[in-house]
Amino acid sequence: MAIARYPSFVIDCPDAGALATFYGTVLDWTIKTSGDWAEIRDTETGNCICFQQVEGFTPPQWPGQQVPQQMHLDVMVEDLDAGEEAVVALGAKRHEHQPGESFRVFLDPAGHPFCLCVD
Repeated sequence: MAIARYPSFVIDCPDAGALATFYGTVLDWTIKTSGDWAEIRDTETGNCICFQQVEGFTPPQWPGQQVPQQMHLDVMVEDLDAGEEAVVALGAKRHEHQPGESFRVFLDPAGHPFCLCVD
């Protein structure tokens, strides 16, 4: 028996509203902001990702481990080129280190690594 219906992930960042807007637009989820907290939610499944504003935030330094990433999001897309164009237009940066063929690594506007992956 499950204890909960679904997980909610919380991501530290320097600007909760800005990062929620970035990922909410990427995923086409509902965006809700309130001060130093923001969330995006898939209205069909209830899945949620939250963003917590942290003073003095230091972004991860991937692939090095001086400041580890600790977690990252994989976003499934049908076309890597079209997905890349869309996330870069929203403020992501393609990382210079690309270790695979079926996915691409980007940094979100706060510096967190995330991947676009072909399912």
